[in-house]
Amino acid sequence: MKTLTNFSRIIAGTMTWGAWGKKLSKQEMITLMNQCLETGVTTFDHADIYGGYGNEEEFGNAFASSDISRDDIQLVTKCGIQYMTQARDNKVKHYNYSKEYIIWSAERSLEKLCSEYVDLLLLHRPSPLMDPEPIARAAEELLKSGKIRSFGVSNFTQSQIAMLETAIPVEANQVECSLTAEGVMYDGTLDDCIAHKRMAMAWSPLGSYFREDDERTRRIREALETMKSKYSASEDQLILAWLMKHPAKIYPVVGTSNADRIADSVKAAEIPMDLEDWFILLKASQGHEVP
Repeated sequence: MKTLTNFSRIIAGTMTWGAWGKKLSKQEMITLMNQCLETGVTTFDHADIYGGYGNEEEFGNAFASSDISRDDIQLVTKCGIQYMTQARDNKVKHYNYSKEYIIWSAERSLEKLCSEYVDLLLLHRPSPLMDPEPIARAAEELLKSGKIRSFGVSNFTQSQIAMLETAIPVEANQVECSLTAEGVMYDGTLDDCIAHKRMAMAWSPLGSYFREDDERTRRIREALETMKSKYSASEDQLILAWLMKHPAKIYPVVGTSNADRIADSVKAAEIPMDLEDWFILLKASQGHEVP
């Protein structure tokens, strides 16, 4: 299985760039895209549903109006979730992984993103009705036509990937993973990425640390306090460094639209966190030492 080596170590998550967050204007998006590139962030993560099915088009319009070369960036997008919004006539939130829908959705994303291809297409969440054969036929057709360059999944378990791989190789898995959501380090998900040379991507890589004030985050804050001066790093940089030390070579999808924070995230990849410091933070998160 090939590895997606051209992706930037930090991936810019665009979910909050549009209607679901900062509501950036076209010019603000162009500026932010260029600021990402200046710091070495060249990969942009999307999903068809972001912004109520509107983010891709806003990003695409900004990209088309910029001077950025398509060769200089990588685009990731996801499909499958049928969201309840004015943009879709859905009676209930559900998933659609028919061959026809996957192809239609991918082609619609290309149109909105103003691109002839996406570097990676992900199935957004697993469905209990997934059938590997039509999924494989859709992905193979998109790969053969060059409309997608790689195929992967998001939020899938090891067994769900194994089921899909009876019909088609899965090149990446994007999952929730952070210091406060470390379950995938124990349930086989990241082991599977290592064993099969699958790209591991983490959404919400800072976890709940900045969103919640509870016993767990207070323990982590106390542990980080002594490390900030040791590594000359901020709390978010240390949390990302902790994540990137894992041998699965996790690619964090950083969801901020703040250019300075994106630049700081890039520096986190250069922090050589000591082994014992890694376990000190794990202990702080879990509230106990490893067995």
